[in-house]
Amino acid sequence: MSDQTTLEHLQTVADSLESGATMQIRYLLNGALPAQDVARLLESSPPRERKLLWDLIDHNNQGDVLQYVSEEISVQFMKSMDRERLLAVSEHFDNDDLADILQQLPETLVKEVLASMTAQNRARMESLMSYSEDSAGGLMNTDTITIRPNITIDIVFRFLRRHNELPEMTDNLLVVSRSDRFLGILPLRKLLVADTDTTVRDIMETDCDVIFAHQTATEVAELFEKMDLVSAPVIDPNSKKLLGRITIDDVVDVIRDEAEHSMLSMAGLDDDEDTFAPIMQTTRRRAVWLGINLITAFIASYVIGLFQDTLDKVVALAILMPIVASMGGIAGSQVLTLVIRGIALNQIGSSNARWLLNREVIVGLINGIVWATVIAMLTVVWFDDIKIAYVIAGAIVINLLFAALTGTLLPIALKKLGIDPALAGSVILTTVTDVVGFLSFLGLATLFLI
Repeated sequence: MSDQTTLEHLQTVADSLESGATMQIRYLLNGALPAQDVARLLESSPPRERKLLWDLIDHNNQGDVLQYVSEEISVQFMKSMDRERLLAVSEHFDNDDLADILQQLPETLVKEVLASMTAQNRARMESLMSYSEDSAGGLMNTDTITIRPNITIDIVFRFLRRHNELPEMTDNLLVVSRSDRFLGILPLRKLLVADTDTTVRDIMETDCDVIFAHQTATEVAELFEKMDLVSAPVIDPNSKKLLGRITIDDVVDVIRDEAEHSMLSMAGLDDDEDTFAPIMQTTRRRAVWLGINLITAFIASYVIGLFQDTLDKVVALAILMPIVASMGGIAGSQVLTLVIRGIALNQIGSSNARWLLNREVIVGLINGIVWATVIAMLTVVWFDDIKIAYVIAGAIVINLLFAALTGTLLPIALKKLGIDPALAGSVILTTVTDVVGFLSFLGLATLFLI
């Protein structure tokens, strides 16, 4: 469903709710639209309308819809369900997605869901829940088809025919020993053309990409992108036993989540932020970063206060002062964004960081001189004061140099400290460019104008 179509359906739903035509909405939610589109409607609705829509979805269809909404929203709905509905809905999820959701539900609900499973599925679920959500172990699914290396292709075909259907995204069969130690893969493209008397060992591939359970989701996504994989086995790094597999649809979710994380973190927002979250929930989340920003603003204000006498004597400085801070902030943000992107793509390391720093300093110097000249000329025209023009020109050059230095070194330093550069970088950068901009501008003004 396109964005325009979503908006059209939202308008239809809003009009129907206003007129009380719930039968039309019920028809739309229970058959007229596929589950993926219903999920988008739920995510695009404010809390009150979202609950009304959810209640109009038939219980038999809620599980299908729930697997496509964001994790935060699905957890909200599942917390409000009774035991029977919760157990019924949980059957619609893939094991890896269900494991992520169960980790956020109350312990009593988790125990009830696990108790409803067979011993084998419960063991698989507990294994998945033991891994971090952003690791390969937490990302993997346990719906694998395994075969032994010593059987013939004819036996493999007979084995597959006993399955009603293959798991989604199956491009390989996984070859394991009797102790479940991973040995290799048998691609379907080889299986389909192989002689039925051939053994699996004769045509299996042992030189294949594997993923260890402790690897991060980011590392998994990089491997899939680099090797153009559709699926990959996940193994225990110690015993080399097969644990599950990761498929491309899960990796796409990782790539999308990381993009959202980077974008929202720049504004100090949670990457699970619900666009239509309740007022108090949204207020609490944003209040933390507003408080941090207030502290940094007071630091900048304190620097300005140190030069109160200078500002009182030369009023023009107060008018021009925001220009210096703004130019430094924009220049620094450009560098910061570029470096954070390079870090995310693993393009920046100790071998090339110095070259990158030198380039950004030179670029900052050139841009500083160019724009300092432009701003100085405009200042002369505006205030007819060549001294103020020289002062603001010098401050612009200084601030753009510091912006280049900070924008390059800050994310690298934060990464080494284990802090997300996208989350903390912009706040620190803004503080540095504001403080340096005000300090250089007012400091030079105090030296040469007072």
